[in-house]
Amino acid sequence: MKTYFFCARDVRDYLQNFPQAKTLKFDEFNPPAFMHIERIQNFLRKEIVGCHPNCDEGLNAPIAGDTGIDGLRIDFNFGLRLDVPKGNFRVKIGEVGGQTFVDEKFSDVRIVSVEKYFIRWQVEVFRDDEKIFAHALDFEGQDVLINSQTKALGDNLSFLPAVDELRRRHRCNVSLRLPKYLREFAAHVYPEINLVDAADYEHYATYSPNFIRSNVPINPIDARDGSIPEVFGAIFGIEHFTPEKIFKPTAPPVTDKPYVCIGVQASIPEKSWLYPNGWDIVVDYLKSLGYRVFCIDKEKNLRDEKFSVSKPEGAEDFTGDFSIMERANMLYHAKFFVGLSSGLAWLADAVNCPVVMICGFSQDWSEFHTPWRVVNRLVCNACINNLRNSDFWNKICILHNGTPREFECQKKISPRQVVDAIERLIIEKNLLP
Repeated sequence: MKTYFFCARDVRDYLQNFPQAKTLKFDEFNPPAFMHIERIQNFLRKEIVGCHPNCDEGLNAPIAGDTGIDGLRIDFNFGLRLDVPKGNFRVKIGEVGGQTFVDEKFSDVRIVSVEKYFIRWQVEVFRDDEKIFAHALDFEGQDVLINSQTKALGDNLSFLPAVDELRRRHRCNVSLRLPKYLREFAAHVYPEINLVDAADYEHYATYSPNFIRSNVPINPIDARDGSIPEVFGAIFGIEHFTPEKIFKPTAPPVTDKPYVCIGVQASIPEKSWLYPNGWDIVVDYLKSLGYRVFCIDKEKNLRDEKFSVSKPEGAEDFTGDFSIMERANMLYHAKFFVGLSSGLAWLADAVNCPVVMICGFSQDWSEFHTPWRVVNRLVCNACINNLRNSDFWNKICILHNGTPREFECQKKISPRQVVDAIERLIIEKNLLP
């Protein structure tokens, strides 16, 4: 059985940023004929569909949904997948109440959508011009899997509320595959979500949140042009959603003294606050106000070939491999958190701990909203949301690499700016000890 790829978007949206596509003369073909060209099918398989994790499994695994018609099967476990047996079949695929993407004759083929995100698919199948099957995507009462493709704490926390909203809004049975370290937290906050150890292709639908920054529209929202929660939520159809903070602590505070948590490290040192001795100045300031200051990074030191970031000398050492619930409880009872665009900041926000976020490499709307964000807009900034950028995670400063201005977005945020944000938070929350 051959595989045929179709696009809900115009295929030229996928082709236009690839040099090899320039040799194709689009205007010589009408869309159905154009899509059947072997070069187009091979390109979609290799460059677009192939960028998704577990692509081979997704393309080849048996299709779960039995239509009652011999050989005709459908599911939505790797985009839309439809097996069409041998015969005189016509297949019409579109979106409910919207445009039509495919209306052609097929025989002995597996039809697979290029798009792997939520689309309200409408499928009709005809045999010898008689409609024999019709189905519109509907989650109600169905088993839906969200299969996380990242181990990053912040990424996973960013879409957890939308997963529960998917369950609630569509009245479906949601299973969730998460990294093991995060499952205790997810089970505590969202007990009605079924946590699983492995993904399979036996559900009605599967969505795999995957934060891909690219000029190719693989996600419904460009990951550089939308907030992290928006991008992930749109993948499984939950948009324009503001979650509530519903975490309840499971342990008392570690001390009866007022304390503040800090996190000076992120997934890569380039995301750290790189102002010389900046953290030492801020820690001394917090201690002068009467706060104990706990550094809760996993490691005391983080380094690569360019930068080294260490626990501030004046902060109390709470670094180490603490469980996610230990960290969540510690942050819940803290007066506030001072850190970066990092997983700890996302965890603090998830447990309703006020966050002072020191971050110049992204736009204010890129992460969760905090009124106490610190950035220097007088220098180069927000490169991660620059539509020309796909190299930040390769530790490259795309505009000033190898020059004195390299990573100035993180180097030229002053301690005075951070202190100003902390002072505003303390006044607004009435937190002075």
